[in-house]
Amino acid sequence: ELYLGSRANTTGNRARIQASSHVPERVRAAAVTRATMRTLALISTASALLHSQAPLRTSKPLGAIDITNRGYVRIDTEKETVAHPKAAPVLDEVSLRKCVDEAVQDADWHRPISVLGSTGSIGTQTLDFCRARPDRFSVIALCAGGNYQLLATQVAEFRRTVTTVGISDGSKLEPLKEALKAAGVDCASLEIYGGADAATACATAQGADVVVTGVVGTAGLPPTVAAIEAGKDIALANKETLIAGGPAILPLLKKHGTAMTPADSEHSAIFQALQGVPPNGMRKVILTASGGAFRDLTAKELADKCENDAEWVRAKATTHPNWDMGAKITVDSATMMNKGLEVIEAHYLFGADYDDIDVVVHPQSIIHSAIETQDNSVIAQLGWPDMRLPLLYSVSWPHRVRMPQDQWEPRFDLVELGSMTFKGPDNDKYPCIGLAYAAGRVGGTMTGCLNAANEMANEMFREGAFEYLDIPRVIEAAMEAHKADFVQEPSLDEIIEVDLWARRFVKDFASAKKEVFA
Repeated sequence: ELYLGSRANTTGNRARIQASSHVPERVRAAAVTRATMRTLALISTASALLHSQAPLRTSKPLGAIDITNRGYVRIDTEKETVAHPKAAPVLDEVSLRKCVDEAVQDADWHRPISVLGSTGSIGTQTLDFCRARPDRFSVIALCAGGNYQLLATQVAEFRRTVTTVGISDGSKLEPLKEALKAAGVDCASLEIYGGADAATACATAQGADVVVTGVVGTAGLPPTVAAIEAGKDIALANKETLIAGGPAILPLLKKHGTAMTPADSEHSAIFQALQGVPPNGMRKVILTASGGAFRDLTAKELADKCENDAEWVRAKATTHPNWDMGAKITVDSATMMNKGLEVIEAHYLFGADYDDIDVVVHPQSIIHSAIETQDNSVIAQLGWPDMRLPLLYSVSWPHRVRMPQDQWEPRFDLVELGSMTFKGPDNDKYPCIGLAYAAGRVGGTMTGCLNAANEMANEMFREGAFEYLDIPRVIEAAMEAHKADFVQEPSLDEIIEVDLWARRFVKDFASAKKEVFA
């Protein structure tokens, strides 16, 4: 039998094609033809065999790479907390002393910043508080992807302090220079870069103390590595840095003594809650989730909708019940893969064991996340949803910066809030959470494989090439196939190679599925 479903199928059933006359001859032939095996690697139970001739670089026997340990089960145990290497400056003596020593110098501090992805949402929000508090922040370097007009406007505004400018789309370098001249900026006074090295040049700009990594995808890895090697602190807004690159990034942070502070709301909440917690003081991380578009449906109701009204599911998955967000993150919220990825990121940021990371559905999104300490105290960070606060704290840590109230969210009011609700996630409805736990427990390049496969599956779902339940199926198939090329301690090049491979795998999966059902 050729399995086209997977253990990630929320209905618990495997769709299958019997090797009989009902199967087109081309499918049976393809299943045994080496030239097309990679295309048919959607058959997750055969994936390891399909890649059996690939060069093996894994440091574990294939049988020891277990991607079935999905089980996210909310349990309390008396076992000792296991600590792992971590990226964030918490839970150790050096970080505690640095936090106290710098915090008491509150009157004197100033933070020069380099902003990667300055024209995106992370970049523009960073510039909002640089604009509001020039006494605390100065802009040293700005880098954009291709929006040269907005970049030129930003450089003109912050020309007093900006020394380095970059645009990753090399074809926009000359238009950028023309736009700068039109804005009255003296280009001779700037270092201006275009192309693949632009982000790295800005990340290592002389005079910047902290780099905000608002770059999307694995393109953010090389400049982040360069910034760490140059001794810059990292305000982390690029998830691939740790989810895919964690095995390579953590040793670099330790080697160069640089700090990495989280800029997203959930991990910032954990980071804030950990301030002052002594080494070995944390027992558990508690990540909160909105529940996404399907939070009010049961697993059976969602499965029925997927079977009978696929386009309703597609439209619903791209509409968040709480906020107007980008299409990709909205679908990730619907599958709750966003939370699975945050589990992996929490492991690398805070050194928490996967058994000590909880996920809780909290529809109001007021508690952004929490920690439990060894004495059973739970410390949470609350507030109205606003990405600017975690971003601000990532560059101002350990200081607290007062912002002009007319440029900030209304102050939080418990009475206005009234009440909050919580529940555990439905593992049948959200198989992506379990896949993320499984990838995280394997470690190495498996988390990068998961992330890249999800990104491509998400995109192809939005384009109509996949159905909703195909997303966890293809991710699992990619993970199963990746066992043959798994690397426990990868280099940066190997991490990027796996990312590219996983994206091609998903495209091949879609092509094979289309052929099978033609």
